[in-house]
Amino acid sequence: MSALPGASPATLEIRAPISAGELIDKITILQIKAERISEGSKLANVERELAELNALRIHHRLDGLDVLTADLRTVNETLWEVEDELRLLEVEQRFDDRFIALARAVYQTNDRRAALKKEINLLVGSAIVEEKSYAGT
Repeated sequence: MSALPGASPATLEIRAPISAGELIDKITILQIKAERISEGSKLANVERELAELNALRIHHRLDGLDVLTADLRTVNETLWEVEDELRLLEVEQRFDDRFIALARAVYQTNDRRAALKKEINLLVGSAIVEEKSYAGT
């Protein structure tokens, strides 16, 4: 495959090892996108990726994680809504107390997201376990 101008297009698929928590996280994000995206080509891409990742979830027998998956989905829906509101405030150049509260909510919600992913990883014995480390933690 060549990325040179004028080269014939080809489909590139990269497979990389990920943690079980990351797989479940990605699936929940794609489920949210599938519900909220209406543009045909974008939706087709989302649905294709979701189908492939769901096949991996089934292959690795990760279907017994209903409660943690639901919790992770709720966290990701919250992040989606918070980030949407942040973008609207940014467009309006409103950097007020609401903007600050939402900005803080992003990292606080991401901390909860990381904890859920780690819980999934430890529960299923994932070979890869993500670690997060930030100043002040």
